[in-house]
Amino acid sequence: MAKRWTADEVLNIVRAFQPACVLIAAAELDIFTVLCKRPTTATSLASKLDCDPRATTILLDALTALGFLTKKRSTYSVPRNLSDILAESGPNNVLPGIRHVGNYLRRWTQLAQVIKTGKPAERVPSIRGAAADLASFIGAMDNFSAPVANQIIDKLKPLRFKHLLDIGCGPGTWTIAFLKVVPQAKATIFDLPDVIPIARKYISKAALSKRVTFVAGNFESDDLPTGADFAWLSAIAHQNSRKQNRRLFAKIHKALQTNGVLIIRDVVMDKTRTNPVIGALFAINMLVGTEGGGTYTFDEFREDLWQAGFKKIILIHKDEAMNSLIRAEKL
Repeated sequence: MAKRWTADEVLNIVRAFQPACVLIAAAELDIFTVLCKRPTTATSLASKLDCDPRATTILLDALTALGFLTKKRSTYSVPRNLSDILAESGPNNVLPGIRHVGNYLRRWTQLAQVIKTGKPAERVPSIRGAAADLASFIGAMDNFSAPVANQIIDKLKPLRFKHLLDIGCGPGTWTIAFLKVVPQAKATIFDLPDVIPIARKYISKAALSKRVTFVAGNFESDDLPTGADFAWLSAIAHQNSRKQNRRLFAKIHKALQTNGVLIIRDVVMDKTRTNPVIGALFAINMLVGTEGGGTYTFDEFREDLWQAGFKKIILIHKDEAMNSLIRAEKL
């Protein structure tokens, strides 16, 4: 039965962007990191950040109203329970994820124009600049993946592989998790030249550099490194059209050893394309951000993998978000 909406419920959805924009602005300006070091006044903070004093005051008051800051007289500070996740030095820092959402929010505001033209939205860099936006995107992948990695890998056990190929590895979060579970294995990670230096830092921090080979390239135009018996494609397929995915799957099939396995982690839609809800909304994210990306059904994945030469294609885990898992074999 269709939901019975009230006018207030509809308007509340429309207004829901407001707290997000306040938090994103604070993250882009790195307000939490500064205030974690020393509580200060709006005037002093504005001077330090080279911002307008009136605008800074209004933003800090809004952050306080939302519970992200505390205010004593004219001095603002970050609550202790938030400093771990909202400051650069915090052990559970999610600033990259917040900034990444801000980057795609700017594209979402152009949605009506995208619907008119069928073309992705204009990319407008944040005040941090394009290089910092890329770092936020890669860091966000770690923010989103690290908390669920072990739980997802548990669904793939028992794992028996010697050589992992992580395609579009980002920060290397999944390579790190897999190599910890299979300590005798090695890995090759493949991503764009601008991403590989970031991945090196994450892999080095995990003390796994000796077990990892780094290969820079573009899977659209370059062949994939060969020799792996296990390929991992995490949150990549949705960036592509089905035609692009077929080409990529064929390259993976060619690169894998005989009897090698490919696991795809991504959104998997039902046949109506309206469930899961997160997947329907994520298709919008791909609409505004890519030329042909989207979210796909299992039947579509299976057909495209079969066309690329894979066999024994099964959905081994169905998730309401990005963590559905498809397994395919090269026989």
